[in-house]
Amino acid sequence: MAKWYEPMWVGRAPRGHLLRGATRPSKTALGAIMNRRTISFAVVVAALAVAASTAAAAVSGPTAGSAKTLTVWLQVDARSGWPEVVAAANQQFSQDHPGWDVSVQYQNWPDHLQKFDATLAANTTPDVIEMGNTEMTKYMAAGAFAALNKSSFANSGSWLKGLAKSGNYGGKTYGVPYYAGSRVVTYRTDLFKKAGIKKLPASLAEYTADAKKLAAHNSSKSFSPVYIAGEDWYVAMSFVYDYGGQIAATSKGKWIGTLDRAPALQGLAAFKRFFLAASRASKTTIETRPNPYDVFAQGQAASMVGPSWFSCCVGQFKTVVGQFVMPSHVKGQPMPGFLGGSDLAVPASSSNKDLAADWIKDFTSTSSEKALQAKGNIPNATNLLSNSVNERAAARSWFVPAAKHWVDVENGNILRNMLAQILTGKLTIKQAASSASDNIASVLNGS
Repeated sequence: MAKWYEPMWVGRAPRGHLLRGATRPSKTALGAIMNRRTISFAVVVAALAVAASTAAAAVSGPTAGSAKTLTVWLQVDARSGWPEVVAAANQQFSQDHPGWDVSVQYQNWPDHLQKFDATLAANTTPDVIEMGNTEMTKYMAAGAFAALNKSSFANSGSWLKGLAKSGNYGGKTYGVPYYAGSRVVTYRTDLFKKAGIKKLPASLAEYTADAKKLAAHNSSKSFSPVYIAGEDWYVAMSFVYDYGGQIAATSKGKWIGTLDRAPALQGLAAFKRFFLAASRASKTTIETRPNPYDVFAQGQAASMVGPSWFSCCVGQFKTVVGQFVMPSHVKGQPMPGFLGGSDLAVPASSSNKDLAADWIKDFTSTSSEKALQAKGNIPNATNLLSNSVNERAAARSWFVPAAKHWVDVENGNILRNMLAQILTGKLTIKQAASSASDNIASVLNGS
């Protein structure tokens, strides 16, 4: 059974939307992912233009080729992990819409966007498609998806923020949260015990104090009480959001960088303090060189922050590993985490938009989400969360700005450079954040 918290490069290509910042793909898979990330926005727009010109003559309802069949694209994880959930949704849909069948076509992460682009150009899109939450923005901005009535879907008022934001663009909902993956702290129970830590930290201050105890009992200069790479912006931005900050916001139709505002500066200052107290990683290294779990497996870390599947890759320490929620600076709260996951969308060129929305309602109903939860997945809404470590970590989450040029911010390493400047002291926190905010605004407002 495939689970979101397992490393998806085991036996098949990685799921980048859940494992951002910590994957080990093959060279072939890596090439596919990079191709996926660099698909031109103009190409998508051109494909939509072709689709629009041919769709004008389309008749509402099932086409001659579909014969009352709703076509749904899901990733292969659903086929291997929760086929009964898919079957139940299909059965409910057919019961509510006599004469209609559902054709579920399973896709693979590395090439599903290339295939989707081809269907956009040929006006042969599926009626429903599963998208990684980090893949949504470009297509929403290009008009590839139909707007949906958010209030018509179960638990929409409590959707996980990290997923809900990924399906929202221009104030409209284009993606319905499907399920999620969270980030937690994986730690060595034996080292915590040796350091006299009897209670897991409930606040950032307590975790910092624990890190100092761990350092005192492990004198090696390369040993990290908490392994965090200096340029790991996924972790750093969690501190920013924990203090009420954000990366960017819109005002009068324009993007404004907000990392230089007081709450974000507080978060960046807290990140710097915690990093200097807890991590011995390079201040100018990214989070995959090396992977945190490799450092952990080599006995050079007492804990690490990342996807919960990190626990599978700890080598000889498998029997002395535990996990807890990364604590907020506010005692008793989880720190907001970058939330990976999947959304479900209806392509704008579908002739069966209303029916497609009905199928999504069936597949994301409370009963369906609880069935997904029973399989080890995190359901799409906070009111459905249990008390497990992974689900408590998902209670507070954040997501990158829903801007069509966000990928250019990532590719330009704006956040990574800012963190390196802050940690090395090359610039003050205010100077580095102001420069990054200006650069982010310039990139996000680009044509």
